[in-house]
Amino acid sequence: MIRLLIFAVLVLVLGYGFSWLADRPGDLSLVWGGELYQTRLIVAAGILIALIAAVMVVWWFIRLIWTSPHSVTRYFRARKRDRGYQALSTGLIAAGAGNALLARKMAARTRGLIRADQEPLINLLEAQAALIEGKHDEARQKFELMANDPETRELGLRGLYLEAKRLGAHEAARHYAEKAADQAPYLPWAAQATLEYRSQAGDWDEAIKLLDQQKIARVIDKDTANRQRAVLLTARANEKLEGDPSGARDDALAALKQSPDFVPAALTAAKALFREDKVRKAASILEQVWKAEPHPEIGRAYVRARSGDSVADRLKRAERLEAIRPNNVEALLITAKAALDARDFAKARTKAEAAARIDAREGAFLLLADIEEAETGDQGRIRHWMAQALRAPRDPAWLADGVVSDKWLPLSPITGRLDAFEWKAPFGQLEGPVEEGTIASVDAALRSLPPVREAAPATAAAQPTSPTVASPAADTSVIELEPVATKPAPARPAKFEPAKEPEPKPFFGGAPDDPGVKDLKLEPEPKTRLKLF
Repeated sequence: MIRLLIFAVLVLVLGYGFSWLADRPGDLSLVWGGELYQTRLIVAAGILIALIAAVMVVWWFIRLIWTSPHSVTRYFRARKRDRGYQALSTGLIAAGAGNALLARKMAARTRGLIRADQEPLINLLEAQAALIEGKHDEARQKFELMANDPETRELGLRGLYLEAKRLGAHEAARHYAEKAADQAPYLPWAAQATLEYRSQAGDWDEAIKLLDQQKIARVIDKDTANRQRAVLLTARANEKLEGDPSGARDDALAALKQSPDFVPAALTAAKALFREDKVRKAASILEQVWKAEPHPEIGRAYVRARSGDSVADRLKRAERLEAIRPNNVEALLITAKAALDARDFAKARTKAEAAARIDAREGAFLLLADIEEAETGDQGRIRHWMAQALRAPRDPAWLADGVVSDKWLPLSPITGRLDAFEWKAPFGQLEGPVEEGTIASVDAALRSLPPVREAAPATAAAQPTSPTVASPAADTSVIELEPVATKPAPARPAKFEPAKEPEPKPFFGGAPDDPGVKDLKLEPEPKTRLKLF
């Protein structure tokens, strides 16, 4: 485009010059060899321009003839190089597709057309072909050659790092990653791998320093850097918690500044403040995190902030959490557990049922079973709630790479990945029923809840045991077998009511001819049950 503009400007200048000469006629005289040559000025200008053009054409022709051997050589060299690059391109595509035979063929053709010192990608093609064929030793040799070349050093180090990871040589992999991070801190894979290795070694100070360098170099975005810095600070705070509570407190508070809703940092800060008897400040931190992220561990730490509190005081603190986040399943469960400890069964049952209506999961039904056991002790109702819990989805837990942990960890125990643990239901919150039947529903469970069995009078214990009505005070350790009799047993009544016939007079060491003994007709108990214990 620029050349076209320059050519147009030159044409315009020449045209303007010729028009200027045409408007100003004149003669040009030249004496040469005793002869006088005279012509018009515009004709002389035209002859001069034609002469210059002819000289330029002659010079171009002479230069073309003079440089023709080099031009021919360069033409064939360029053609050969183009064929080599075409073969290289075809080989890389074949290697990416997994065609080792074609990749080898194209690598050999490329070496015949292009020298390896001129094109380092030939080593990459041969390394990829060796990896496809399973020749890992040859591939490592090629990666070492690339690592020694300044142009392909980063590529060779990455190949060596991946090979070391494949072989399980973690020390070698760490060496290659740190070398790549030192020479090229802008490489995301090298920086992340070095960060994880330093974290696995517990070198939190160096890991935080490296993370700050990555943030300055903009290797990772700001939000990811702040999150990972909060994780590293929390991990360092957990190590300091026993020996240096004040240092743990500072690190945990700094982590909360990076990520205000980070639950592990809030818990560590609260524990450190509890050790310093700063309960009010710790409670304030837990309340702030609870507003953003209601978590059961936050709730438990808040409710049990003071070790000397009574169960009534703990219930009040649980109700305060519920007031901060009303209609929240975690808040309702915390309140229900505190009410159960305070023996306020009505409130505990109400809160637990409300939590189950919001999220019908395992923990809510297990809590209802605990309430039932503490309030009524009815084994039938307890088993009913346990059956609902068996069909309900599991409670959330700390999960990383398929591993469930009872506490948060900064690194995955499987892959060593930083910030791998998430608070979620194990196995991705199972869809559908766990066993035969439908998913547990609290309303359906309440409709099918068996009535509470009434305790039998003391005199009824002396009466013969009925084969069809079980005593409410029966020992739960008795194993009942199916009845042997072919006659079907009558249906069990909703509530056990003792017979209204006259009560027999018990025998407590009286004479055999006692009237009370004569009136009492003892019948053998049907052999429909077998007591093992």
